[in-house]
Amino acid sequence: MATITVDASATGTRHSAGASLDLLDRSRHSLLEACQSREVSQRYLQAQLGALRAAAALVAARATPDGHCGPRSLWELLPTVAPELAEWAEFFELVTARRGQPHSAREADDLIRQSEVFLDLVCRSLGLPVQPGSHDEVLVPTALATTSAGSSSAGSTRAAP
Repeated sequence: MATITVDASATGTRHSAGASLDLLDRSRHSLLEACQSREVSQRYLQAQLGALRAAAALVAARATPDGHCGPRSLWELLPTVAPELAEWAEFFELVTARRGQPHSAREADDLIRQSEVFLDLVCRSLGLPVQPGSHDEVLVPTALATTSAGSSSAGSTRAAP
């Protein structure tokens, strides 16, 4: 998955509320797909995509031209439009940097949970209602994975932080 960049010169155009709502809906859908996937890598990827779409929704709703030309990372742009989410942007930027590395079931499930919290914060920032609860009721166990030592280990289902 490629890093999402935003052309700051294009963000000055007036974005409709519909575009932000669509991105939030797609974020929820990605998180639901993450919960339903049995593959650890797919869970991680979909959780990351859910967070990216939530951030894009907030940037689309709030971004104004700042004179910066050229593409910028979404996680670099987020703190400029929502300073209260700067730590989340740093966190997800680190998540993006680990994209090609293998992840444990615990890491994938933690990222799902963190992406859900982030989506709720984005909705609150936009003055939108937060959907109650998480996806715990639809979370499926991950498939058995073979470790590098050759033994099998079962995937987790939402381990406690």
